[in-house]
Amino acid sequence: MDSSTSINSTNSSNSSLVASSSTSSSRYENQKRRDWNTFGQYLKNHRPPLSLSRCSGAHVLEFLRYLDQFGKTKVHNAICPFYGHPNPPAPCPCPLRQAWGSLDALIGRLRAAFEENGGKPEANPFGARAVRLYLREVRDLQSKARGISYEKKKRKRPQPQQQQQQIPSLPAPPPGAN
Repeated sequence: MDSSTSINSTNSSNSSLVASSSTSSSRYENQKRRDWNTFGQYLKNHRPPLSLSRCSGAHVLEFLRYLDQFGKTKVHNAICPFYGHPNPPAPCPCPLRQAWGSLDALIGRLRAAFEENGGKPEANPFGARAVRLYLREVRDLQSKARGISYEKKKRKRPQPQQQQQQIPSLPAPPPGAN
């Protein structure tokens, strides 16, 4: 995309995305389109208005911080008596924020939408190092504040053949027992 391209031209290409996907699109595609439109609106309302080509990782971080005001996840401050408790027994004044998992999924969808709308992968502001570091920081802060670990789930490996053979099988029914 050249620097003269603005979010408005992206919205016009977005309408073709909407038309082609409205017939049979998945929940993911619909959410990606809504997220892309929301980010486009954010850029348009930004003061001064920003074109997508001038958008950087810093603007993406600004957008993520803006979204925090609509969050529903209680994130306890270090001085809160419930810091580190996943289910606090009483209310507290700690802020509501966007959950790390929601932000992570949002960035993934916006990263894909950016490229689908003509952006070059190497210029993708959603893949900026600052964005990745911010997400890691949010994950770590929320896991400590809520007492929940965000460890990657380990894949279940199929049982090796030896273990499967050690499982006793049922004895065969006696002849004529059918």
